[in-house]
Amino acid sequence: MRSSWLGWLLVVALLVVVGFGESLARVFAQRPGASPQHVSGVGDSLISHSVELPDGRQQIALIDGRTRSIAIYHVDPRTGALGLKSVRNVQWDLQMDEFNSGGNPSPKEIRSLLEQR
Repeated sequence: MRSSWLGWLLVVALLVVVGFGESLARVFAQRPGASPQHVSGVGDSLISHSVELPDGRQQIALIDGRTRSIAIYHVDPRTGALGLKSVRNVQWDLQMDEFNSGGNPSPKEIRSLLEQR
């Protein structure tokens, strides 16, 4: 009895994998072009990161390690229009101990517990 249930469970699992495997892989896969790349010709401090948004636009993040600034652009695939969406200097952001951590223990509390050891 137990082996027949295991057999049926295996058959159902195979059907699910065969029937939905490709669509599930597409849903959970990373989008192409999402890895950071150095922009050539501008030195080592400028990094670009590109990802396709659900509406088809491309989002490009330019990160300047020297000035600690980030700029976000959107590119319309139909017209090629480039729009600046946001710019921020993150120097002071990176010096915060915590922000919007939302739960307990906070990072400061964890650090305090570890320092007691």
